[in-house]
Amino acid sequence: MKFFVDTANLAQIKEATELGILDGCTTNPTLMAKEGIVGEKNVWDHYKKICEIVDGDVSAEVISTDYKGIIEEGKKLAKLHKNIVVKVPMIREGVKAIKYFSDNGIKTNCTLVFSPGQAILAAKAGATYLSPFVGRLDDINIDGIGLIHQIRHIYDNYQFKTQILAASVRNALHIVRCAEAGADVVTCPLNSIVSLFAHPLTDKGLEQFLVDHAKANKK
Repeated sequence: MKFFVDTANLAQIKEATELGILDGCTTNPTLMAKEGIVGEKNVWDHYKKICEIVDGDVSAEVISTDYKGIIEEGKKLAKLHKNIVVKVPMIREGVKAIKYFSDNGIKTNCTLVFSPGQAILAAKAGATYLSPFVGRLDDINIDGIGLIHQIRHIYDNYQFKTQILAASVRNALHIVRCAEAGADVVTCPLNSIVSLFAHPLTDKGLEQFLVDHAKANKK
């Protein structure tokens, strides 16, 4: 399973890269605004800075919601850097645009996915990635991980090549359960990835090893 970090913060992206396990990055207008990145030129320059750090796919989201606008914006984003994946919403015009991008060699990430039916449409259109929002489904008492299981089963039935990129992943348990469900990728904040390190028995064991080492080497 691939790990993507979900942020526009360059320091966090660098830290995630230094861990040696990062495969890509996702971001969106909300995350850009959180970092104070406003204005089209500044946002696109920031995407290029992210691509200079990340050796892997970087999702850059379109703002347009009409077919022509999505195509024009997506083409410009794709030209920014070879790592750019055009992030397109799960709407009618978005699916049409995904088909166009797929036919023209531009990688896509279909976002805001909440049902198996939407997942089928995105795969049929040739999306590179599909982003089901696990945490947001959990928020309304729908099993987000269950959706990952459903999509995995459907995609395996028909050998769809679209990769399942589990999004709205909020903690270590989400990450592990997405892996169990067969997600190809998880994208989450850096602190969720780092939380995978934590286990009280690891801390206790290391503490005891260090104590024993000190005793064994005491002069």
